[in-house]
Amino acid sequence: MHSVGPCPTTFAVSAALKSCARISEKFVGTAIHSQVYKYGFSCDVYVQTSLVDFYSKLGDIERAQKVFDEMPERNVVSWNSILYGYLKSGKLEEAKSVFDEIPMKDVVSWNSMISGYAKAGDMREASSLFEQMPERNPASWNSMISGYVDFGDIRSARRLFNEMPQRSNVSWITMISGYSKCGDVNSAQELFDQIGEKDLLSWNAMIACYAQNSQPKEALQLFNKMRKPNANVQPDQMTLASVISACSQLGDLRFGLWIEAYISKVGMELDDHLATALIDLYAKCGSIEKALELFNGLRGRDIIAYSAMILGLGINGKALDAIRLFEEMLDAEIRPNEVTFTGILTAYNHAGLVEEGYQCFGSMKSDHGLVPSADHYGIMVDLLGRAGRLEEAYRLVKSMPMQPHAGVWGALLLACRLHCNVELGEIAAQNCIELEPETSGYYSLLANIYASVERWDDAKRLRIMMEEKGLTKIPGCSWMEST
Repeated sequence: MHSVGPCPTTFAVSAALKSCARISEKFVGTAIHSQVYKYGFSCDVYVQTSLVDFYSKLGDIERAQKVFDEMPERNVVSWNSILYGYLKSGKLEEAKSVFDEIPMKDVVSWNSMISGYAKAGDMREASSLFEQMPERNPASWNSMISGYVDFGDIRSARRLFNEMPQRSNVSWITMISGYSKCGDVNSAQELFDQIGEKDLLSWNAMIACYAQNSQPKEALQLFNKMRKPNANVQPDQMTLASVISACSQLGDLRFGLWIEAYISKVGMELDDHLATALIDLYAKCGSIEKALELFNGLRGRDIIAYSAMILGLGINGKALDAIRLFEEMLDAEIRPNEVTFTGILTAYNHAGLVEEGYQCFGSMKSDHGLVPSADHYGIMVDLLGRAGRLEEAYRLVKSMPMQPHAGVWGALLLACRLHCNVELGEIAAQNCIELEPETSGYYSLLANIYASVERWDDAKRLRIMMEEKGLTKIPGCSWMEST
């Protein structure tokens, strides 16, 4: 319009500002703002509202408020725009003050404030506003349900879901995701089965629910059902990422190769999220070179990609490569998470680097503010135990702030078998058997410890006990894929 000559209209300026807000184009938006006065639009409510919306969405609440204060006339959209700006900036008290001042609140005003309280975890205030609403739309209900889900109150979320006069697909998906987070797969499946017209997001939510709750076979079965013609949907990157996660749990490399072929066939972009899922699959299936090839080809490496690759290198015996990658990640100022430390501690364990592993374990809390889980303790117990530092490993178990699971005691028991330590072996075996009384391996390990020091009567007593309990040790086996 500038090159041709006609003066821009208020609608053109408003549309351009909305576009700048959508793509976060601050420079162009600010340039348009400078011309608002030139063309005499400084008193136009639509242009000024677009400016408030632009600055609010860019997080510049000070300039948004300045424009808002200068407006000679305001409508409900103007008020909602400045309200959104304060909520986006995390200024909940200021947002509430704006909300209270709005002369004629519409459903968007109420929904924005409810969503703000819900995201802040203040469900009491959110619920209070929800009850006061003169009218509600599906977004009102969904904001409350989503808030309760994020807050971990799945019962309240389900109560509101049941009371909804009209449910959207967002309502169903939010509830399925909520049940997935709390591990209630059956309830998620029950809701999924009730959905009439299942869209892509519904299928993705349920497949992800199975994959995230250690039910990989069910995830793949649902994926196959989704691909049937009567489902009327096509998988996207999110679908395939969940499916690849399921394959990783099963150790099924062939399916990963099929996924790559499928992506190429349909012309789907192998984005970083999908590539990271494949990295995890290839690494866990032992194809570490393929995993590294994908990792090196990533456009952007985030904490998930680094963690998957570090863990993959660690479990495949490439400890030094894992350590170098961990240091590279820290140099890039990417903060490690719990999964990252599982990988790097595994690498130290494989390399037998006890002191370095201990230092890394201690840095979880001191340097990164992370609380080690029972699994992290288990890796450290294994590291110390393999090095013959059994008393130290036992003290670490006793110092755990949480109840040690069977994996922790099992690591100590294996170390006692390796170093023929009867006293600690008996303690570790007793705890393992209390936690998993039907697992025969613990009896066998303790019997082997007795046999290693020629305490034949004790070894025989344990084997008789196994027979009386009907426990049979499953012989070890291994397998490989044929090509």
